[in-house]
Amino acid sequence: MRNITLGSTGITVPQNAFGALPIQRDSTEVAVRLLRKAYEGGMTFFDTARAYSDSEEKVGIAFEGMREKVFIATKTGAKTPDVFWEHLETSLSLLKTDYIDIYQLHCAEQCYKPGDGTGMYECMLEAKAQGKIRHIGITAHKIEVAFECVKSGLYETLQYPFSYLADPREIELVNLCKENNVGFIAMKGLAGGLITNSKAAMAFMYQYDNALPIWGIQRESELDEWLSYMDNTPEYDDEMKTFVEKEQQELMGEFCRGCGYCLPCPKGIQINTCARMSLLLRRAPSKGWLAPNMQQEMKKIEECLECGSCHKKCPYGLDTPVLLKKNYEDYKKVLAGEVKV
Repeated sequence: MRNITLGSTGITVPQNAFGALPIQRDSTEVAVRLLRKAYEGGMTFFDTARAYSDSEEKVGIAFEGMREKVFIATKTGAKTPDVFWEHLETSLSLLKTDYIDIYQLHCAEQCYKPGDGTGMYECMLEAKAQGKIRHIGITAHKIEVAFECVKSGLYETLQYPFSYLADPREIELVNLCKENNVGFIAMKGLAGGLITNSKAAMAFMYQYDNALPIWGIQRESELDEWLSYMDNTPEYDDEMKTFVEKEQQELMGEFCRGCGYCLPCPKGIQINTCARMSLLLRRAPSKGWLAPNMQQEMKKIEECLECGSCHKKCPYGLDTPVLLKKNYEDYKKVLAGEVKV
C-alpha cells in the first residue's frame, strides 16, 4: 500500500482510510474496538462529522492519549459564524483534542469565500490562526461547486463522491485537484452500498495517486477486507477492468448522488433524499429514516406527476421517477418488516 500526500497539507498517510459515518450504528465498545484495530492495521486517517450523531465521541474515546499518532478530519454543516464556533468547540470536546487536522465545511451549497457576506471562510481563517484547526477543507455533492472550490485556491482539501461509477467529469475533478495541489478525499467509494466488491473498488481507486478513499466501516469483517489490502493491494488489471466496465453498465443508472440539481419537485418530493432511501437505511441509523415524518415524505412519491422535470435536470441522466418508485417499494417492505436493515 502506497502512502499519499493530501495536496498542500503535507499530511501523508496510507491510501486506505476510515470513514466513521457507519459507526453510528455500533455500540461504543464495538466502534472503539474497530477504530483501534484500524490504526493497528495501518490506517492513520479518520474522517467523521458533527452531523454523524455520536461518531465524533467514539473517535475521541478510541484515540485519547494517542492523538499525535492519527490524523482526524471532521466537518461542520454550519451556515452562520455562531453555529460554526458552536460546532467547532463541540467537536474539539468530543474528539478529546485541542486541534483538528482538517476541518471541512460539510455538503457546501456554495464555494465560501472571504467577503461573500456569510463570514464562514473568515471563521475558518480565525480558527486556523487560533491553532484549533490545521487545514481548511470543504465537502460537496454538486460538481460545479466542487470545481469552483478547487479553482478558488482557498481550500487545502476537497471531499467529493468518487468510485468506479464516476463519470468523465468527476475524473476530471480528481485530476484538477492534483494539478492544483488540493488534497482529494474520496467519499462514497462503494457508491453508498451499490458496489459490493471491495477488491475492485480498491483497485480502481489505486489508479489515482492523489485520491484518499475513506471507506465507510461498520463491521469487523468489512475492516478486515480493507486491512488485507495494506500488504496485498489489488491491481487494476485487464480482468478487473472488464469486471468494472460490466458493473458500470449495470449500476450507473441506479446511483443517486444526492446533489439536489433535480429540485424543486412540483409535488414537494425530497428527491435527493427519497431516491437514495434504500442506501440510507443500510448505511446510517435507520430509526430516523423510518420515523413518521419521513414516512410522510416517502408517501409523496405516490403523487409523482411523471412530469420528467427531475429526469431532465439530473446531471447524471438518472431515470429519477423509476428510481423513486423502486426506493419506495423497498421502503414499504422495510416498514412492514419484510426486509431487515
